Amino acid sequence: MTSQVAKITYNIAALMEQTRLVAADYRNTTGQALPVTAELARFDAIDRLNLQKLDGEQGVDAVDANKTQEKYLIKGRVIFKGGKARQKLGQLSLESGWEYLLMVIYDATYQPTQIYKVDRTIIEKELVNSPKDKRGSMTVAKYKAIGELVWSLESE
Repeated sequence: MTSQVAKITYNIAALMEQTRLVAADYRNTTGQALPVTAELARFDAIDRLNLQKLDGEQGVDAVDANKTQEKYLIKGRVIFKGGKARQKLGQLSLESGWEYLLMVIYDATYQPTQIYKVDRTIIEKELVNSPKDKRGSMTVAKYKAIGELVWSLESE
């Protein structure tokens, strides 16, 4: 006698939209942010830039399968009104093999508004030249200044 298990198929895009709604409602209700930005950022960057998700390599989230197999680390940041003036993206792992950082910027409803691409060599030079922050992070504004805007809501 064999057991049959029903396989459920999910629409990931629909789940991500529901996640945005829940996260925004939670923030509006509690004043706290749900830790979903990293997963949303990976999904949105891969979807909007037509990248290929990469699961097997530690510290690399996606590759550009259509070009030169560029390896990407993907990070996200929600910008809330009245939040900190100098928001940071957080520490990057410089031990892994990514070549470019993709920084996904979100509005308070967790909708992506911009994606910036920053070359790893530029990031490393900036971190060496500004040793004030010992954790190895820079502000979102700094990443925007040294990066290239590769997608925006307005361009869609």
